Amino acid sequence: MTEPGAWIDAASAADRLGVKPATLYAYVSRGMLRRARTPDGRRSLFDPAEIEELARRGRPRRGGHELVIESRLTVLGDDRPYYRGRDALRLAATHRFEDVAHWLWTGEETTATTPWRAHPDAVAAARAAQSGLAAGTLPLERLQVITVALATADPLRLTLDPAAVTAAGRNLIAGMVDALPGEDDPAATAIPDRLWTRLTAVEPRPEPVGALRSALVLLADHELAASTVAVRVAASVRADPYAAVGAGLGVLGGTLHGGASLGVEALFAEVASPDRAGRVIGERLRRGDRVPGFGGRLYTGGDARATCLLDIVRATAPDRDRLRVVEAVLAEARARRLPVPAIDVALAALAYVTRMTEGAGEAVFAVARTAGWLAHAMEEYAREVPLRPRAVYSGPPPERPKSR
Repeated sequence: MTEPGAWIDAASAADRLGVKPATLYAYVSRGMLRRARTPDGRRSLFDPAEIEELARRGRPRRGGHELVIESRLTVLGDDRPYYRGRDALRLAATHRFEDVAHWLWTGEETTATTPWRAHPDAVAAARAAQSGLAAGTLPLERLQVITVALATADPLRLTLDPAAVTAAGRNLIAGMVDALPGEDDPAATAIPDRLWTRLTAVEPRPEPVGALRSALVLLADHELAASTVAVRVAASVRADPYAAVGAGLGVLGGTLHGGASLGVEALFAEVASPDRAGRVIGERLRRGDRVPGFGGRLYTGGDARATCLLDIVRATAPDRDRLRVVEAVLAEARARRLPVPAIDVALAALAYVTRMTEGAGEAVFAVARTAGWLAHAMEEYAREVPLRPRAVYSGPPPERPKSR
């Protein structure tokens, strides 16, 4: 290993590998390269010996489970994502969700405050499409139906230029929220305020609604998560924005992805009282069950999004008894040396202390990530080249053609 003082900067490393800086950081996020920082924290440094070894082996193309796609949207730092170079945690503290979505879509600041609204006929169609669903249908499952209904009501959905997709994004996110069951609140104009009334009957005070806004910002994008890859594949073959988002929604509910928060919600409900945390978690571990929401492959030192959102939940929780249950679960996880909590734990904690409906965490995740999905879709529309991964065949040899 080369001494840290001799490490090279990102531009030199990318030049040696013949890749763009975005690809270089993708290698870092997947554990293929180590990265250090200058003392002021402004620049990244790389071990030239590792760079030479990777250059000698050649750029990763096949094998393993790697799919490298160049993108200008989100890079994963040591403990947090950066949206077009901006710290997601800082954005969560200072910006509206709508502004962050616009930043992801365009790379431009916006001061527009006009509420996002879907056409009333589109919302009516999306509500009608849910009429045959069972009463216990989870919000994420409703959003899958809503998205299809909104698509059928948008005559411009096949227009794929950036301005049209941005307009579709506003229509889609607003429609997803307003078509969920619940009463309309004329005073609620921002997306977090309107989503709050769809997920909980708790009074929408500014502090807890602000926690929901922060959660939406923190979850808006996360580089090439599984659902985002699905969206990009769909967009690369010119699926319309609604269909691309539908592909993402289909993947999001997986228990190793956005569906993890549903498992954590169930854990909190099972614990119910702080003095039961040890027994419930102990029984799960004895059965060999996985304790949901703890651990992650990308941030080995901890997910700063989770820490940030948990701190906000602690400061704003309207139900302090339920907060004590959350704290007991976190304390028990630490005592048993479980991996650090992921963002799913913080999201479930927010849902639990605000008495949101079952599956609310998945719904928050879906609405938030739709912003990032559409930004990724726009990149694929601009590429005009279908994504076509190749398999490394490991089956039996193919039969030879019969001679004639």
